Amino acid sequence: MPTGANKKQKYTYVWVSSIILIFGIFAVYEITKRLKQGIVVDNDRLAATTTITPLSYVTSNGQKRKVPQFSFLNQDSVLVTNEDYKGKVYVVDFFFTTCPTICPIMTSNLVELQNTFEEYDDLAFASFTINPRYDTPAILKKYTERYDITNENWHLMTGDQETIYRLAEEGFYVLANEDEEAPGGFEHSGMFALVDKEGYIRSRLDRFGNPLIYYRGTITEPQGINADGEAQQITMLKEDIKKLLAE
Repeated sequence: MPTGANKKQKYTYVWVSSIILIFGIFAVYEITKRLKQGIVVDNDRLAATTTITPLSYVTSNGQKRKVPQFSFLNQDSVLVTNEDYKGKVYVVDFFFTTCPTICPIMTSNLVELQNTFEEYDDLAFASFTINPRYDTPAILKKYTERYDITNENWHLMTGDQETIYRLAEEGFYVLANEDEEAPGGFEHSGMFALVDKEGYIRSRLDRFGNPLIYYRGTITEPQGINADGEAQQITMLKEDIKKLLAE
């Protein structure tokens, strides 16, 4: 015959089991509801972009993608080529100085990266204007002063418009286009590309083993998430820059 202690222990097990069962039923219900609404998928993707994973080479047709050769004038009217970036980790973006929407945020994020890694001589930036008819070296110089761009390896470059567009679309697979209906008259990507010391485009892998390729440049760290539910990736980019600097 069970003793009082045994009965008490038995009832404790039953009580704990009941609580676990109730929470289990609730969890299944929540997961089912979130699957129907697509929330689980969105959160999984967000988790994939914030988890530290090994950096990968971005490939095309089985070949590692390397930044193609380029040659443009920078804000000091100095000719800059991809050879000037050898031995440096660098971040690439396409912008224009009169952009009324995403460019100021993108540039501010790059300045944040500049200031975070100010002690590193082997971190550089390559910013290509998509409005070279207006963005002369003199205009780009004023832009560097406006945003306190001080890294001597940060080149804001201008040149032939079609050549720049070809570099964006064929070299980096990002949008760069003149469009009268777009804000400021131009349409372009708000993404950053990360390039290693050998000139290869690199990124981390998501949880499915696919490279993310680019880093979202239009959301700041303090902002966290934008109105569309997209998460900032500047923290992630900082982590990955550190990895490449250490290679």
